[in-house]
Amino acid sequence: MLTATNEKYVLFGDFIPMEAIIYLLRFAFDALLMILIIRVWLQWVKADFYNPLSQFIVKVSNPLVVPLRRVIPGFGGLDIATLLLAYAIATLKFVTLAALAGESLGVLAFYIGLLVLIKQAGFLLFVIMIVMALMSWVVQGYNATLMILHQLTEPFLRPIRAIIPNIGGLDLSLLAAFLAMNVINILLAGSLPYWASI
Repeated sequence: MLTATNEKYVLFGDFIPMEAIIYLLRFAFDALLMILIIRVWLQWVKADFYNPLSQFIVKVSNPLVVPLRRVIPGFGGLDIATLLLAYAIATLKFVTLAALAGESLGVLAFYIGLLVLIKQAGFLLFVIMIVMALMSWVVQGYNATLMILHQLTEPFLRPIRAIIPNIGGLDLSLLAAFLAMNVINILLAGSLPYWASI
């Protein structure tokens, strides 16, 4: 049985701090959101569908996405159903966390949900580029995971490579992308309300 007591929850006689519940909820929402973003992203870049990572993402997200896709068709090669589902999950995340804190976001939840979706996609791109950079140092030869990471990041890195060529065989596009993303994050934090706090 779950009851509230002095900002803690009692579960079968043991105390579960509110922070632990919020942490677990954040993890669950963020994991689901990342899976949905990657699914849209994989389709957008026309990544290898038979890659093990692609197969995992599709199989995990199919129970939620397939029923929606019967109702909401894609448009221009973009999976609108999955994108809307990701937006709904991002919005629900902050509605749930605000409700646990005893607050109500109202219409503001839809704005914050959009910010969360955009920021999560940026964070995911950042993490994928870091993993790709680390793997390129240690992985020799063909690697299925590294190949899919290259496919995911190529639309973002290709324009940078057109401006900054390889110097002595060293690809500086990742470093330039990291710098650009941090600058964009700082600019958005200063201009968009709530960006810095989510």
